[in-house]
Amino acid sequence: MSASRILKWVTGGLEAFLGIPIIGGTFVLSFLWTPLAVMLALHITTLVIANKEGKSSSGSVLGIVTSCIAWIPIVGMIMHIITAIILMLDASKNETA
Repeated sequence: MSASRILKWVTGGLEAFLGIPIIGGTFVLSFLWTPLAVMLALHITTLVIANKEGKSSSGSVLGIVTSCIAWIPIVGMIMHIITAIILMLDASKNETA
């Protein structure tokens, strides 16, 4: 399994956690929005590695956008859920394709 695929699974799972109503928001607020900065760094890392491997980077780009606007309560939750779905679908694609 490639590094970009592993990172897409990890970032997708973390995005799914952050998208859980009340729990994700409480987690982000309790750490003073630091999880959003960590996710931004992870998405940028995943984007760079995916580009080096010639893999799809759309989920990581959406993750970067999500990390930048997720401080908005309802919008952030929806964006986290959408990003999680796209990243996990992207990670589940066949590696040879």
